[in-house]
Amino acid sequence: MSDVMTQAVRIDRRRFLVTGAGVAGGAALVAGGVSGTAAAAPAPAVPAAPVAKEWQGRTSANGWPIVGTAPAHRVEGAGGVHFTALDGDVATVLTHVVRRYHYEIHTLGAGEVVGHTGARAVAAPYESNCLSGTAIAIRPLLYPVRARNGFFPQELVVVRDILADLEGVVKWGGDESTPKESHFQIDVRPGDSGLRRVAAKLRGWEERPGSGAGTIDALAPGRVRAAKALAARQR
Repeated sequence: MSDVMTQAVRIDRRRFLVTGAGVAGGAALVAGGVSGTAAAAPAPAVPAAPVAKEWQGRTSANGWPIVGTAPAHRVEGAGGVHFTALDGDVATVLTHVVRRYHYEIHTLGAGEVVGHTGARAVAAPYESNCLSGTAIAIRPLLYPVRARNGFFPQELVVVRDILADLEGVVKWGGDESTPKESHFQIDVRPGDSGLRRVAAKLRGWEERPGSGAGTIDALAPGRVRAAKALAARQR
């Protein structure tokens, strides 16, 4: 699909989301309880170019050991999308983030998800988590460090619901004091029992038809409550 057609589809999709029934209640989650008709997010301000610093540690900011390489993981149901990250529970959890993003926020293409890197220059400490293979950036050129308000309210509802699915083991860069709305990271230490539990839950969903990504209603009242509670803890 051409860039022009892709943009047209996205505009039509956003117009549908803004005018669709039932959206206002979910958008209140993002606005912290503000009611009324959902509106498009304001255009994000262009941030000043961040000053990159060399990360010196042997572990990344989230406490995971820095690794030289990480395997590639293909995201089933998302065409040619893949990313590099640690195997096992980390890959399972981050794959869920990418798959739901692809299904519910924006159709992703090859190269739009960046994972492990060996480059130690970071604009914010949390970017070092890519050095350990425990973080990804989805469409980082559109959502760079320091830029805010890049998502429509309805899209933020989905972001919050994804985080609630993962029970706090993943943190979104939009909640950092120096934000990066493309960034998602494992937010627990190596060996954390919560990470194992959540990864096992996700694998169970994958084995059951009608469960997991592609079947979730982010506006279900119980899910909205869980997302709001987690957001209050992670911000």
